[in-house]
Amino acid sequence: MLAARKKANWILAAVLIPLTLLTLAAMAFLWPSGSKEGLTLASPYAAAPGVTFDTGKIQRVVVGSCSDASASGDPAQQGASGADAAAPPPQDGSQCTFAYTEPDKGGNPVKVVINPDVAKSHGVKPGDNIRYLNLSKAQGASADQGAPAYVFVDFVRTLPIIFLAVLYAVVVIAVARWRGLRALIGLVGAYVVLVSFMLPGLVEGKPPLLLALVGSTVIMIGVLYFAHGFSARTSTALLGTMFGLAITALLAAWATDAANLAGVGSHDAATLSNISDHISISGIILCGLIISGLGVLNDVTITQSSAVWELWELAPETSARQLFASAMRIGRDHIASTVYTIAFAYAGAALPVLILVMLYERPLGDALTSAELSEEVIRTLVGSVGLVLAVPVTTLVAVLVVKATGVKGAGTEGRGVKGAGTEVRALGPGAAALAGAMARGGRSEDGAASPASASVDGDSADGTAWAGRDDAGAEAATRRGRRAALRG
Repeated sequence: MLAARKKANWILAAVLIPLTLLTLAAMAFLWPSGSKEGLTLASPYAAAPGVTFDTGKIQRVVVGSCSDASASGDPAQQGASGADAAAPPPQDGSQCTFAYTEPDKGGNPVKVVINPDVAKSHGVKPGDNIRYLNLSKAQGASADQGAPAYVFVDFVRTLPIIFLAVLYAVVVIAVARWRGLRALIGLVGAYVVLVSFMLPGLVEGKPPLLLALVGSTVIMIGVLYFAHGFSARTSTALLGTMFGLAITALLAAWATDAANLAGVGSHDAATLSNISDHISISGIILCGLIISGLGVLNDVTITQSSAVWELWELAPETSARQLFASAMRIGRDHIASTVYTIAFAYAGAALPVLILVMLYERPLGDALTSAELSEEVIRTLVGSVGLVLAVPVTTLVAVLVVKATGVKGAGTEGRGVKGAGTEVRALGPGAAALAGAMARGGRSEDGAASPASASVDGDSADGTAWAGRDDAGAEAATRRGRRAALRG
C-alpha cells in the first residue's frame, strides 16, 4: 500500500510540477512591460486645464429650461429666494433636469445637469451621492460660453458595494470557516493576476490564447492549493481543471475565428479600437471566453474529486468500476444544474438585448446569430463543453489515484476495512448497511436488491436507541458491516 501510494504521488508530481514550471516560465516571457506608449487616452474634457471630477450630495432636484444649463450655483446666490428659487423657469423650450449638489470638498451648492437618459430611466433624488464633471474653471475649448458648468457623470456606489462585500465575506467565513477565508484570499490573488498580467498583456497585443491559458492556469494553481491544501485530492482536481481549460481554449479559438467575433456594434469595442492599434478586439473576446468558464470549471472538478474520496471512505472495498459509476451519477446531476447556471447567468447579462429582440419580433435564428447575442451564445456553449468533458476525466483520474494510494482523506492513512468498520460503528447499524450496499452497488450477488440497502431506512430510525446499546451489540453490528463490505 505504501509503495502504491508513493508511486501515485510521484506520477501526480511528475505531471504537475513540469506543467507548473512551464506555466511560470511562459508567464515571465509574456509579462507586460507596462508601457503606455502609443495609447490615446485623452478626452477633450479631461485633457483641458482646470477640468476636474468632483463628488457631492444632491440637496434638491428641479426641472427647467435647458437654456439655463450654463448657470451655476444656488439660485440664492443669483438673487432668487424662497418659492421663486424652487419654481421651474418658463416652459419656453426643451426641459432639463438639474440637481443642486453640495460638493464633498466644501463650498456652495452647484447646479449639475442630469443626463436625459438618467433622468428618464432612473432619476435622481435628494440624498443621492453623485460624481460630476466640473467645467467651471476650464480653459480652452471646454470653457465656451453657454456650455454647462457641471455635468452629471455617474452615481457614487461606494457604500452599497462595501456593505455587500462585507456581508459576502462574513457569510462565506461563517459557513466555510478557515477554508472560506482562504478562498477569499485566493480570489483576491486571482484578481491580482488578472489586473497585473492578463489585462496589460491584452493592451500590449500579447497572444491572447497563450495569455488566457497561462493566466488561467496560474490562477487555478494558486486558488486550488491555497483553498484546499496540498493533497492528492486537490492535485486530481487541478489535472481535471487543466484538461477542461485546454478544451475550452481550443474551442474558443476556433469559435472566435469561425463565427467572426469582432465586437461589431459594441461601444466599448469601438472605444478600445480607437485607443491603440495593438489592441485586438477578437483577442479580447477569445480571452473572455476562456476566463468566463473558469470558476464553474473549478467548481465541478473539485466537487468530483471530493465525491470520489468521500464515496471510497464510506465503502473502501468498492471496485474501481463501481466507484467511477457512483461518482458519475453525482457528476451528471452537477452537470445538469451547472449548465442551467451558465445559461441563465449569460441570459441575465444580455436581458436588454433580449427585450429588444422581442420588441422588434426578429426571428429566433437571426437573433441568436446576431452580433449582439452570438458572443453570449458561444460563451455559453464553449464553457459548457469544457466543463462537461472535465467531469469524466476528473472522476477517472480521482478513482485511479484513490485506489492506488488508499489515502482516505487529508491527513489520514489508508485504513482498509478495519478503519471503515470503526467509522460505521460510530454512525450506527444504518451506516453499516449503507456501506455494504455501496460496496455491492446496491445489489446482491444474484442481482436482487441488497437486504442491506433495503434496511437502511429502518436501521437509521433506530439511531437514538443505538446510542444506548451495550458494547457487545455495537461490536456485532460492526462485524456485520465489515462482512457486508467484504462480500462486495
